[in-house]
Amino acid sequence: MTPAVTPYPPGRGAGFLRVLHAEWTKIRTVRGWVTGLLAAAPMMVLAALLAGVGGNQEGAPPVPAGPHGGPVTDSFYFVHRPMAGDGSITVAVSALTSSIPKGPGDLGPGTVPWAKAGLVIKAGTRQGSPYAAIMVTGGHGVRMQDGFVNDTAGPPGPVSAESPRWLRLDRSGETVTGYASTDGTHWTEVGTARVSGLGSTAQAGLFVASPPAVRGGGTAGSVSTATFEDLHTREGRTGGHWTGTQVGARSPSFAGYPENTSGSFTASGSRITVTGAGDLAPAVRDSLPTGGHLRDLLAGTFAALIAVTVVGARFITEEYRDTTIHLTLAASPRRSRVLVAKAAVLWAVAFAAGLVGTLLAIPLGERLARGNGVYLFPVSSATELRVAVGTAALLATASVLALALGAILRHGAVAVAAVLVATVLPCLLTALPFTPAGLSKAVATVTPGAAFAVQQTLVPYHQVASNYTPYYGYYPLAPWAGFAVLSGYALASLAVAAVLLGRRDV
Repeated sequence: MTPAVTPYPPGRGAGFLRVLHAEWTKIRTVRGWVTGLLAAAPMMVLAALLAGVGGNQEGAPPVPAGPHGGPVTDSFYFVHRPMAGDGSITVAVSALTSSIPKGPGDLGPGTVPWAKAGLVIKAGTRQGSPYAAIMVTGGHGVRMQDGFVNDTAGPPGPVSAESPRWLRLDRSGETVTGYASTDGTHWTEVGTARVSGLGSTAQAGLFVASPPAVRGGGTAGSVSTATFEDLHTREGRTGGHWTGTQVGARSPSFAGYPENTSGSFTASGSRITVTGAGDLAPAVRDSLPTGGHLRDLLAGTFAALIAVTVVGARFITEEYRDTTIHLTLAASPRRSRVLVAKAAVLWAVAFAAGLVGTLLAIPLGERLARGNGVYLFPVSSATELRVAVGTAALLATASVLALALGAILRHGAVAVAAVLVATVLPCLLTALPFTPAGLSKAVATVTPGAAFAVQQTLVPYHQVASNYTPYYGYYPLAPWAGFAVLSGYALASLAVAAVLLGRRDV
């Protein structure tokens, strides 16, 4: 269908509002353009519905949540006994070694930088219960951690039989203070944590955790063994025997032990050897692979992106094909003003369609997913709104980029192909699990596809080694910084199109 052309008053150029109205008239009177733009909304909703019903995890073990409300990995080997009231516990760590699978059934020495061995005071063995811990690590020195998300650095360096590290935790009410020493006499305070909910009697003791080691685009289960010596406690009313417990053995955020290994502890004189796996940390996508997040519900963005870019390119190339561009530009001597008016109308309509689609898709998809037992990483209402608005803005800005390329290339199919190569292709590349992390992050930084960062809701943690790549939902740029990359491409293309439109014959 040939787009309608609204004549401007003869003898003078039309004002911008008149040009804007004319472009609005064109876009709303061409059924194919209207259908293409409005199709973005049902595409988003349909994809969210399919994602919501696609997974069924009913009957799966519950995902543990920490004091901050988010999912956690709370699985480790714990040698503990009750601590009533205030008290302290002290130990020396003289060795920490790790093993990772080298092949099927082949376990060998390996490096696990965030393997942990030390002391913990915890409300109990229930997953997600509050705690404070001080530890040596495989590659990050001494650390004090609490609440799963809080991490404080202590003295650096590894431990060995020649260079052991003494650790101490002191509890006074809800305040737990961690100390480290190289000789057991001179102590350095590492940190203090206020741990609400410890209760009158907490569990205190030794622990070893060994998170999966990051290998390429995946992870490999690991197991670590620590040697403790000179364990001393100063406790309140309760003592009791030391008990070994694998906390969170059946948790969905626990990768388990490598084949032919298990958690254990043995005591010989003043020496205690503990073997463990797992972690005390916030859960990330690697450690909770069955967990979903908002981006999973917005897979329809790709289909919607194709629809709006096709319309964006055709919004101007069809005028060249039908030669109605002569009438449009004759009515407005300032050609750049026509291009700006087209961009404004196109952006507004595409944004509105995209916003309706995301505002419907997110709650519907969430409800279906949770109804099927799927755990979704929690987000705030403000974050949901940012994702919805950002996705709509992404679609609208991509359509303007297509419009600009259409004006530059004057060929609809070529312009659409160029936009899809610039936006969709990078996203497909980052969606492949075997794409190298460096390449994936570079593509998500410098191409228009960086705008998909507006859909990011997952949080990376420096104390958790993981595959923080776009494939797993982690983008190298902040949400609006990624959107700014696409906006920069669109504005630059519009500027080039405006210059060419003013210089070239139509």
